[in-house]
Amino acid sequence: MIKSHEKLLFPLVAIIIGSYFFFNGLVEAKAFLGPLVTAIILALLLIPLGNLLERGPLNRSVASLLSTILLFIVSLGVFALISFQIKNFVDDWDKITETMKPKLEQLITYFYEHTPVSEQDLQEYREENDLGSMMSSMDSGKRAFNFFNSVMSFMSNYLLTFIYIFFLLNYRSRLKKFILKLFSDSRREEVKQIIDETAHIAQYYLRGKLILISLLSVFYSIGLGFSGVNNFILISILAAFLTLIPFIGNIIGMGLAVFFGYLTQGETGILIGILLTFTIVQFIESYILEPYIVGDKVDIHPFFVILAIILGNMVWGVMGMILAIPVLGILNVIFNNVSSLKPFGYLLSTDSKQGD
Repeated sequence: MIKSHEKLLFPLVAIIIGSYFFFNGLVEAKAFLGPLVTAIILALLLIPLGNLLERGPLNRSVASLLSTILLFIVSLGVFALISFQIKNFVDDWDKITETMKPKLEQLITYFYEHTPVSEQDLQEYREENDLGSMMSSMDSGKRAFNFFNSVMSFMSNYLLTFIYIFFLLNYRSRLKKFILKLFSDSRREEVKQIIDETAHIAQYYLRGKLILISLLSVFYSIGLGFSGVNNFILISILAAFLTLIPFIGNIIGMGLAVFFGYLTQGETGILIGILLTFTIVQFIESYILEPYIVGDKVDIHPFFVILAIILGNMVWGVMGMILAIPVLGILNVIFNNVSSLKPFGYLLSTDSKQGD
């Protein structure tokens, strides 16, 4: 029995230690791997467009360059739209705070009356955690430098991502041949079929998610716009992206709409419009858009989606949360198409056709 326990103990310890160093390595390699992983995911999305352009008189290099430039222009448009909405929000901040002040006072009063926390307890907590003095104690020059450094880091990673995308698209055949050369001649045809099928389903999945988010942004914008919510475009885009998080994302998205809609404007009609918009759109998403646009080929269990998002946040912060779902989706595609890895695909999926 002792020897049996020892045989189980050593692999378990090795897995724990290996996982620790693996995730620490991911944290340290964020600056390098972050743009590269993002580029791989976006390149998978662009492969069908590149193939379409190559059917004409364009060669692969020109087709890859045009695909990359098109995506770059689209990304600039999205950034411009979000920046415009943020600017409007900042310009209206004084009006928003003035409208919210009495409502927040009512909430605070209700909180004091229905909880054991007193106003004195809250005041003591504020004094012990005086964030204002902490911020003022920081040197303004240092803060400016940190802000400038963050902006420059983002811009360099942003541009580097598109450079990676171009090279991944342009040399995708070479990369595929490299993977095939890692296997024996007898297995290359099988590996080639797995690569093609995995790439096809991954493109289908990623393209479906992108279309779904775009449609949800439009539907939320229409509903929230008619409801009279200020900055409804920004809120709609955020709510659409948050649907990547099952259950929790919808709640957070609706909470943002209520906060920036009803609480900042105070009209009951706006609150009713927000609730109706999210109820109708989520019904359309669950029963019409999700099954027909994304399908269930790589459907992932919500439990593992939430775990992936939490882990992504711990490793790479906001970028990790954004990349967690596409990466998990691609891994699940690979698991479901490689015989030896199908048990992991079964574990991650919610597809009832796989059996109980």
